Amino acid sequence: MMTFRWHTTQQASPITAWTPPAVLVQVLLCCLVPLAACGTIPPSSAPAVWLPSQSPRATPAAASVGSAPSETPNKITVVLDPGHNGANAEYPAKINRQVPNGRGGTKACDTTGTSTEAGYPEHAFAWDVALRVRDALVARGVQVVLTRPDDAGVGPCVNDRAAIANQAGARAKVSIHADGAAPSGHGFHVAYADPPVHPSQGSPSIALATALVRALRAGGFPAANYIGSGGLYPRSDLAGLNLSQIPAVLLECANMRNPQEAALVSTPAGRARYAAAITEGIMAWLTSR
Repeated sequence: MMTFRWHTTQQASPITAWTPPAVLVQVLLCCLVPLAACGTIPPSSAPAVWLPSQSPRATPAAASVGSAPSETPNKITVVLDPGHNGANAEYPAKINRQVPNGRGGTKACDTTGTSTEAGYPEHAFAWDVALRVRDALVARGVQVVLTRPDDAGVGPCVNDRAAIANQAGARAKVSIHADGAAPSGHGFHVAYADPPVHPSQGSPSIALATALVRALRAGGFPAANYIGSGGLYPRSDLAGLNLSQIPAVLLECANMRNPQEAALVSTPAGRARYAAAITEGIMAWLTSR
């Protein structure tokens, strides 16, 4: 069985949070043999795609690293999935390898994401907003799991992102992205798996998507004028949604190619607005269950 390790809200040191005896033995052995024997990757080597069995690297303002195989008593868990990753573009072979799409086919492990015309990347936007939402949810007593440990790695693949949420025993997964459409397009849209593959999709995921639409509109953000209907967009091609066995949605917060929205997503104040609205939407859905 794979062991997943997470960013969680548990307050424990990275060593004592959850370290099986086998891992401790391996650490001791690595101290007694040359580094090459431990499989140490030289700094010049390409980073591997981050898999759930690997320990997340430390991140600014991140919670302690611990084990979150399921919800702790009286705690609700939410998985936040910041789209893409900072080094994806440097390793096309890694992110282009085929993985299951949840409907009997395959698709690429991940993509590079888009950016504003000025060069502000989607992966950085998604990571920043995810951390802000995490902190806001934690302040309200929600346990949060992130699908990637930082914004400097590769992946994880879309199927692994779904597996992280499934094994966390979370109530919901929200993937955070921004779109790269024609400059005339503006507004957000929320995608959900359709037709549903698992019982947790269908109505539960639509309800989560609808709660986010309402919160974003209340926060002053318009629904997309170029895709979907009223901010909702059913899709069958997103592996991260198809493979999720819990309610899951993918939020495209804005069109980064639209000049006005590009300016908004590029500022800390703008990202804080998006994070506040996303937090309200998640909380509204959780309290309605």
